[in-house]
Order: sequence, then structure tokens, then C-alpha cells
Amino acid sequence: MLDETTLFQRLGAEAIGTAFLVFIGVGSVPATLIVNGKAPFTMADLGMISLAFGTIVVATVYALGHIGGNHINPAVTLGLAASGKFPWSQVPAYIGAQVVGAIVGATAIIGVLGMKASDVGLGVASYGDISAAQAFTAEFVGTFILVFTIFGVIHRKAAAGFAGVAIGLVVFAAIIPVAPATGASINPARTIGPMLVQQIAGGSVKWVQLPVYLLAECLAGIAAALLYGVLTRTPADRQVAGPGVDLGDPALEAEVAVAEPAIVRQGSNSNA
Repeated sequence: MLDETTLFQRLGAEAIGTAFLVFIGVGSVPATLIVNGKAPFTMADLGMISLAFGTIVVATVYALGHIGGNHINPAVTLGLAASGKFPWSQVPAYIGAQVVGAIVGATAIIGVLGMKASDVGLGVASYGDISAAQAFTAEFVGTFILVFTIFGVIHRKAAAGFAGVAIGLVVFAAIIPVAPATGASINPARTIGPMLVQQIAGGSVKWVQLPVYLLAECLAGIAAALLYGVLTRTPADRQVAGPGVDLGDPALEAEVAVAEPAIVRQGSNSNA
């Protein structure tokens, strides 16, 4: 369980974590294009962009996970809520904080790289000559793999201390095959923030594609959470988590899962 942090603190951590994700991860896209100039985009460039996303995720998990859970992704928040590990009442606030953070992060990209970042697309996720169905599939699969992995590493039986590394690595890995199709957003806040800032900066934005991204990512987050629950649920998992799950230290959740059934048994014995 989280250590008595306030909702304000948790929302602040979500906003900051998402801002870091967008600035470092999304910002690596225009940075690469600016440095490359007229040179062709290569697999090595994609690898560096993927690495930027993966490493900032690792950093935020350990830096902010103990404050607000470090969801930094509405698909993760929805998945946790759908599985009973996060209160639905806080979902709108968390998603709002994540979107605000994404907007701040995208604005920071222009602040650091200048309008050249907007000129090369600001790292906005979009798909080109593929169908909406293919784009939906790409974002759904990428987001599903991410959220499914997150649920695996925060499970009470998972090896403690490695959640951040595992989550960062799966982000790195998922971007490689998905990015050529859709830019591998796999995060509704990461999708919305750069699009909005790019629009304000005067760049071209394909808003008609936004519903494809949001629907695929949100549905994938919920589906991954529910499927993982079906595959792993035992009587020891029948508890409702508090205001968040620390992605950096799933062992804390394990303590609650083990302790609660014992409390229930003690209560039953006292009533007998």
C-alpha cells in the first residue's frame, strides 16, 4: 500500500512522471530527426528512440512509484481500476493529471529544441498508408503487451525489486515492431499531449486518427488486466487495493494480500 500520500501528491507525481516520459521519450523523435538532417531514418535510430522511452520509464518507476504508483498512462490506470486494484473514483483525476503532464512535456520539447521540433512533427503518433483496422491492431497489441507485463511484475508472487526494469524493457521491446505502423504511442496521454501542442504550434495534426489510438489503447489496458486476473486469481487475491499500486515495489502489495486473509480468519474464529 502507498504510505499515506495525499491525492494532491499522487496527481502531482502522475503529471511529473508523464511529463518526463513525453519530454524524454517523445522528444527523442524530433531530436533524432534534427540531428540526422537529411540522412535516412534507420533501425539504429528507432533503437535509440525505444531506449529513450524505456530508460525514462525505469527512472520514473523508481523515482515516483512510491508516491502515486507511477501509472503515467491512462491505459494502465483503467486496467488497474477494472481489476479492482485502483478506485474508479480517482480515475478521472489520474487521467487528467497524465494528460496535463503530457502537454507540459510536449511543450518542453519545443522549449528546448525550438520550432524545429514542430517542423519535424514533434514526435506526434500517426499512421500513414495503412488502414484504421491495422493501426487499431498495432496499438491494441502494443498496449496489451505493456499492461499485461505490468500486471505480471506487480503481482504478489513476482520477484521484488525488478518491476521498473521489466516495465522499461517491455516498453523498449514493444516500440520496435509497433512504431513502423503507428509510431507506437501505446499511451492515450502520450497520444493527446503532443497532438495538442503541435496544433497550437501551427503544425499539421491528423485529429481524425485520434479515436483509433484512444479506443485501441484503453480497450487493450482493460482487456490485459482482466485476462491477467483470470489467469492468476486465487483466494489470496481477494482484496481491494488502496489509492495506488507502487509499480517499483510490488512486494508491498504482497504483504497486504497475505495479511488480509489472516485477518479474516481471525475474525471468523472470534465469532464462532
